[in-house]
Amino acid sequence: MSARTALATAGAVRSGEVSARDTVDQALASIDERNGDLNAFLSITAEQARAAADAVDAKVAAGEDPGPLAGVPVALKDNLVTRGVATSCASRILAGWVPPYDATVVQRLAAAGAISVGKTNLDEFAMGSSTENSAFGPTRNPHDTGRVPGGSSGGSAAAVAAGMVPLALGSDTGGSIRQPASLCGVVGVKSTYGTVSRLGLVAYGSSLDQIGPFAATVADAALLLEVIGGHDPGDSTSLDRPAPDVSAHLDDGVDGLRVGVVAELMGEGIAPEVVGRIRAAAEALEAAGATVEEVSIPAISACLSAYYMVATAEASSNLS
Repeated sequence: MSARTALATAGAVRSGEVSARDTVDQALASIDERNGDLNAFLSITAEQARAAADAVDAKVAAGEDPGPLAGVPVALKDNLVTRGVATSCASRILAGWVPPYDATVVQRLAAAGAISVGKTNLDEFAMGSSTENSAFGPTRNPHDTGRVPGGSSGGSAAAVAAGMVPLALGSDTGGSIRQPASLCGVVGVKSTYGTVSRLGLVAYGSSLDQIGPFAATVADAALLLEVIGGHDPGDSTSLDRPAPDVSAHLDDGVDGLRVGVVAELMGEGIAPEVVGRIRAAAEALEAAGATVEEVSIPAISACLSAYYMVATAEASSNLS
């Protein structure tokens, strides 16, 4: 499974080179092999996944369009509600709760031909940054099981990094996609506010929560964002515009772009290795035609305090 990108897998399924059932069986076998060590998945939906895969294969056989993610296995963070499948938010408070509907993003994945194979671990109610604070045990980093995968979407990041699935969804309030993507060495995107419907996401901080993709490649992440994005009348914060066509601009390059390096984020508390990587990235951008400038944002020192004030107040309201 890990040898194919999501784009390549979907293309192979649409062409009939492989079946959706085969891709799902491979993903389930990989999960069975790796999950005992990693604890990335809290639940596996093998029966439902195989039924969905058979439906995709039937469309291919009938000459119908099976969708842009035809037969691609995907993992869902367990704070996204799923009809008929338990959603726990990694808390025993919700253990055994089976939602009566699917989140909008889950519906859009199914419509695109993607196959959900299970729900992934997280810090309880998405409040954490290591995926150690789960009622069902910690998730471990696939690259070194003695280390954390980051959080709160650590299960989704670990599942992609371990090659169990090519795609996964997470949610990000204060870094919960971006940080585990970094620690696990995969691509993670916190979508622009309002781009992706949050209908069916168990809320943490409503001013900050967003759903986004994990993938092994930028192109896969772009496609997944396009599939789940777009207006949803069921979410009052949803932007009234189509999903962004990110894939069309992946090869545009950076010539003429202005990129700021924030001086206050390059000093105290930042590991020298991280600073070095940022400087190297800035040099690469300059070599590719971008203009890189150091900028100062003094108020950034107050951002973490502001985040904790907003997030905790809204979490108190949302979970009450």
